[in-house]
Amino acid sequence: MKNQTSISSVLLLSLSDTPRTIYVLFTIFLLIYLMTFLSNFLIILLVVTCAHLHTPMYFFLGNLAFLDMSYSSVTAPRLLYDLSTQHWSMSLPDCIAQIFFVVYFGSSEVYLLSSMSYDRYVAICHPLHYSKIMSWRTCTQMVSLVWSSGFLAPIVFTLCLRRLTFCGPNFIHNFFCDLPHLFQISCTDTSINVLLVVTVGGVLGMAALVTTFYSYVKIFRTVLKIRTRHGKRKAFSTCTSHLTVVFIYYTSITFIYFVPNTSNLFVLNQVVTVIYTLVTPLLNPLIYSLRNKDLKAALQRTFHRQLL
Repeated sequence: MKNQTSISSVLLLSLSDTPRTIYVLFTIFLLIYLMTFLSNFLIILLVVTCAHLHTPMYFFLGNLAFLDMSYSSVTAPRLLYDLSTQHWSMSLPDCIAQIFFVVYFGSSEVYLLSSMSYDRYVAICHPLHYSKIMSWRTCTQMVSLVWSSGFLAPIVFTLCLRRLTFCGPNFIHNFFCDLPHLFQISCTDTSINVLLVVTVGGVLGMAALVTTFYSYVKIFRTVLKIRTRHGKRKAFSTCTSHLTVVFIYYTSITFIYFVPNTSNLFVLNQVVTVIYTLVTPLLNPLIYSLRNKDLKAALQRTFHRQLL
């Protein structure tokens, strides 16, 4: 039986009703989005064009940059449109489509971060066998699995939305569509949907988290066995950027989806949501570029060639 809805659109949370504040927010978010798009695109360009960056680590980094660029493009343009028009309304199909891509790119990034942690584990714990274990065929298969497995959660979640009836109130307490908020406006029992989200998301998320955690436990043990302080610093410096990105990403997810959205924490929740959806995709390329000598050297050479 087809899902029938009594509402055709949803109202999103307006970030402000003050024209001056709206102008400031629009300017800030536009700059963040442009910087996110350009910085991630620049990393992809460097990874593709610079021969010395044709290694597994930068292959994964290029995919992470594309994911960040794509994820930001799912939410930022719509937010900028709503800020400029003060429309703050979205049709239900568009809302569900946005949820699909938010979950897809978010899930894919979790899997990719897990793959990158495994790459660092092999590089530090098994350096003599690194080129054999992390062959281009293996890296390609891992990335293909990341992009394909990312479809599993959003397909399950969005297909299960067809059994729900949405009869209002159609106000969503967020500036973009997300599953928990869409459940709140359903007049159908959502227990099955919540169970699927917890089960599917929990299993896939925990698998990625366990892989990441296990890799870094092994990395820390190996680094601690290195006798010299310089050797420890050199070994650990190869994965500090990735560890920083993992920490920011999982901390944001935990706060948004597992901390109750009470009235006392509502403003803080919105701030963290902005950081997770808009700022984190910008932080990732900055963290990697500022802490990576190879990327900075490649960037300098590229600009030097363009200026000559």
